[in-house]
Amino acid sequence: MGEHAEEKETADQETRRKVDWRAGSGRAAGILASVVRWVGLIFAAILVLHVVFVIGEANPDNGIVSFVRGWADGLLLGFKDLFMPEDAKLRVLINYGIAAVFWMVVTGILAKIIRRVGGSA
Repeated sequence: MGEHAEEKETADQETRRKVDWRAGSGRAAGILASVVRWVGLIFAAILVLHVVFVIGEANPDNGIVSFVRGWADGLLLGFKDLFMPEDAKLRVLINYGIAAVFWMVVTGILAKIIRRVGGSA
């Protein structure tokens, strides 16, 4: 009876040793990379929505418009006065558009790096 218990302990230890931690880290890296991509997509969508509101002459006192403007101004980083054409709508389109593309490119690159470092393909 004691031999049977020892065999069971040995089998349990072998099962524990066969856990593939790299697969778990690969899945975690894949999830993290997906979250990073979604954050970039949401940031870009907020910037594009602001451009649509400005070009469409949305009411600036509206709660949704002011909420989006506040977030868009925060996400603009250093692109606010990158280009200064005379037309205010064109200025918003160019500068906020470049910021949206920036967020998509940067988060895409970051997601790829996370996947490679994490071992996820």
